[in-house]
Amino acid sequence: MELRIVFALCLALAAIPAAADTIYDNGPINGTLDAWTINFGFVVSDTFTVGAGGATVSGLDFGAWLYATGDVLENAQVSITSSEFGGTTYFNGVVNFIQSGCSGNQYGFNVCTESGTIGNVTLGQGTYWLNLQNAVVNNGDPIFWDENSGPSQASHNTIGTIPSEAFTVVGPVTGTTSSGETVPEPNSMLLISSGILGLTGFFRRKLF
Repeated sequence: MELRIVFALCLALAAIPAAADTIYDNGPINGTLDAWTINFGFVVSDTFTVGAGGATVSGLDFGAWLYATGDVLENAQVSITSSEFGGTTYFNGVVNFIQSGCSGNQYGFNVCTESGTIGNVTLGQGTYWLNLQNAVVNNGDPIFWDENSGPSQASHNTIGTIPSEAFTVVGPVTGTTSSGETVPEPNSMLLISSGILGLTGFFRRKLF
């Protein structure tokens, strides 16, 4: 009985996924300054940085202005590149988004948080460009990326340099989190599980 309980515990520990953490945060959604179109042929590009040791990008949150209350962002083309709108491409794909936290602003737009998963994109230390375009709204309305004048550089494909937008890049943690807590990698969890099983066998031999 004791072995079955310990074995179940070991399996549960080994199945725990790597924690998610913020790789880059360009600041909160503002919702009152301005916003830039990311459909109808318009592209907005913002820089983000990856720290020492690199990171694996798995998701993205950004602030959006929707034209009407019933508007919902269904998906958008997301790319990560070495320069604005191009260069070396590290990721390029259509990403589905989940909309949350919507509220109206003084201009009559609905300002929402859009969250999407982009898979696992491994990046080394350095500066990259996040590009949003070809966004699809349920009823065909325009959609705009919230401007918050964060620390990144930003560019619009028809205007040039613009103030930067609200977004956060996230991914799994396999080293040290922002709070300083070390998160074991999946292989480490397996080693811990193996160690527990080994100790259980040792104590059973001692008792019987």
